[in-house]
Formats: sequence, C-alpha cells, structure tokens
Amino acid sequence: MKTEIYILGGFLGSGKTTLLTNLLQYEKENNRKVAVVMNEIGQISIDSTVVEDDTPLKELLNGCVCCSLQDQFEVQLEDLLRSNDLDVIYIETTGAAHPMEVYDACLSPIFANTVDMRGIISIVDLNRWKNREKLSLQIRMLLLEQIKHADVLLLNKMDLVENDEQAALLYEIQSINPKAKTFFTSFSKINPTHLLNTKLIKKEAYNAAHITKHLNMKSFVYTFQSSINRIDFENFLRSLPDNVFRIKGFIQFTDSTTIYSFQYSYGVPTLLPDLMKMPLTLVFIGESINQDKMITELQLLEQKNPTK
Repeated sequence: MKTEIYILGGFLGSGKTTLLTNLLQYEKENNRKVAVVMNEIGQISIDSTVVEDDTPLKELLNGCVCCSLQDQFEVQLEDLLRSNDLDVIYIETTGAAHPMEVYDACLSPIFANTVDMRGIISIVDLNRWKNREKLSLQIRMLLLEQIKHADVLLLNKMDLVENDEQAALLYEIQSINPKAKTFFTSFSKINPTHLLNTKLIKKEAYNAAHITKHLNMKSFVYTFQSSINRIDFENFLRSLPDNVFRIKGFIQFTDSTTIYSFQYSYGVPTLLPDLMKMPLTLVFIGESINQDKMITELQLLEQKNPTK
C-alpha cells in the first residue's frame, strides 16, 4: 500500500497550520497513521506545537524545501517512509514556497514508487489577494503560481471580504485555475472529505520562485528576556511597514503572568493564552526587512520595562 502525500501550500499567514490542525484531528478520529513534515523559513519552530507527540514529525528550518533544503527534505521524507507504516503524510510548506518545486521533490527516484501524490491544497488569503497590488511583483507572481498549480483551492478569510467582492474574487481566481476544486472558508474550516480523495490535475511547466534569489525573503528571531508593556507593543505593531508579512511566537506582558501565543498576518495580530511555558521568542518574516532597525525597536520595548 502506497503512502498518500498532500502538500499544504499558500502564502505566509494564509491559514495552513490551522488547516493542518483540523486534518490531523480528522485522521486521528479515523484511526489513520499520519506523519507531518513542517518547513519554516525561520531558525526556530513555532507551529510544530500543534502536532501531538505520538505523530511522527520532521522539521526543516531556516530555508525552503523547494531550494536550499531540498536534499535534506528528501532524506527526511525517506526516513519517515522507511521507519513508519503510514497511511498519509502532510507537508506544510513555508509561505514563500512554490508548491510545484515541493511536488517535484516528493518524486525522488529513491521513494517515488512508495508514495501516492494526492494533491496540492493551496490556501488563498482573500484579503491579501484583493490588495495584492501593494505587494512586490515577485510576491504577486508567487501568489499566482500558488493558485495556478493547486488541485484544491481554499479561499480563506472570507469573513474579512464583503459579500459582493467575493464573487468577483472567485471569478479572478477561477480564471487562473479553472480545474481546481474551490471552496470559500473562514479559519480554514472545511469538511476534510472535500479535500481528501481529490482528483490530481495534470501538472504543467512553472516559474521558479526561490526565497532569497527571487523574493528577497528574510527572517530573524528575537527572544525577549522579560515581559513588555502591552500598549508599547501594540504601538510597535502599528508602526511596522507593509513588507513585514508574518510574525509568530510567544510573548508576555507586564500586566499579566500569562504567556500568549502570538500571530501576526497582514497587519492583523492575534493573541491566545498558551498553557505551555514557552520561551518568549518571536519569528519575523518579510521581504527586504530592516532587521537592525526592528531589533533596536524591540530592545527599546524591553528597556522601558527592565526585569526587576
């Protein structure tokens, strides 16, 4: 029996990890043996906390499986297949990955006969797509490629787009890829049976989009040594330039002993209490970001509230 492989693609902050969480719950309820490969641009892993301890997991950090980490990816995928009797593997790509380059990497002659490529599921942040003219040409081309080569498209965050705009956006996206199964979603919520058992579309030629060579995508990690003032942090977020696409990690404020899981995407921050005592670390991802300036600003936040 071959192991099914699904690729979860989409730009930074589109909702890939939320979808993965839902799929893992579905697979658990159906007693299927599942494994996960997670790829992060940053130097540390944040999203892997959604994967339960008994689920085989491979993490590839500080690069992209579509270019700089391709050899490592093949080694890790082979190890998963050899060491486990699996029904399915979910590969969550970086937000800057070209899905077809990940697809090609899954067809290594080392294990091509043991896998069943079931499809590329691309998640489109409708609000970001609607405002894509604000993005660089390279990022717009990547968004286009992520849509063009998908077998299933989730038009996510529909709650952030007016009803009369949704039809126009659907028409635009389906004109790029009329063959993909397409669904509107909020918070990546969808019946998994709509995604699984999908029909694989014949793959065509594609335009490469490497993180550093073509996109100037960069990331850096900042670890706080203490809690910070909540209002000062909110003001810091408001001052961020548009080329900061994604922030994720854990943070603590001076007005509470709670550690929060923090997500920031397309200017929208989200805070959720986290029961685990995680390091106060944030990963920043963007295009041509001024790392030195941002680190100085973060250090100033801590200096305003030194540890007593």
